[in-house]
Amino acid sequence: MHRYFVKDIGRIARIEGEDFLHLHQVLRCKLGDKLILCDGHGMDYDAQIESFENNAVVCRVGTGHPSGTEPGCHIALYQCLPKVGKFEFIIQKCTELGIRSITPVLSNRCVVVPKDFSKKNLRYTRIAYEAAKQASRGLVPEIQDLQALSSLEPAGFDSMFVAYEKENTLMLKSALRDKAGLKSVALVVGPEGGFDEEEIRLLSEKGAMIVSLGPRILRTETAGLAMLAQLLYEVEF
Repeated sequence: MHRYFVKDIGRIARIEGEDFLHLHQVLRCKLGDKLILCDGHGMDYDAQIESFENNAVVCRVGTGHPSGTEPGCHIALYQCLPKVGKFEFIIQKCTELGIRSITPVLSNRCVVVPKDFSKKNLRYTRIAYEAAKQASRGLVPEIQDLQALSSLEPAGFDSMFVAYEKENTLMLKSALRDKAGLKSVALVVGPEGGFDEEEIRLLSEKGAMIVSLGPRILRTETAGLAMLAQLLYEVEF
């Protein structure tokens, strides 16, 4: 059944813009066809097309129920800025897997330092939106504003895990299995050049757990996906 994110869901809901064109011109939906509407906050609603008017599909909204696709754990990714083009890939794939929010981070070894990151936020939000639709997510992950690595606060989460290629004692798998009942987790990934030792020291002093992802060195666009997949395995299965 076709599924759409819609704002302001009441007894009646309107599907507009590109989704209207897709329903009307591509799918050629008819009166009475059934849909699922999502409010973007984890709730799905059964709905039925009632009319077409003013470039909108008007739906009669029925029963609401929690989306069955959202992880029970709130997972946030703090991704140090990678080279051009990689952040889009990270947003898309992490959204498909179940991330709740993605925050771009500026660290000492970031190669790319944008003059005005906020100008790209609309594009990044659109990528997250399209990926959330494709994956039947119950919400669209938030793409936060750029922030400095020094401003990260592990205290806001049950745990914060930092991937570090020089860590050779604590594996992420072991760290996760020592933490039961996680409800909010932050994952921190460095840039292409990795973290410097002072950054790791500061994060550790704040309470973040410095972990290894294994003997192989992963690219920055791969590390966050690997961490997210391992975490979801532990908290969902």
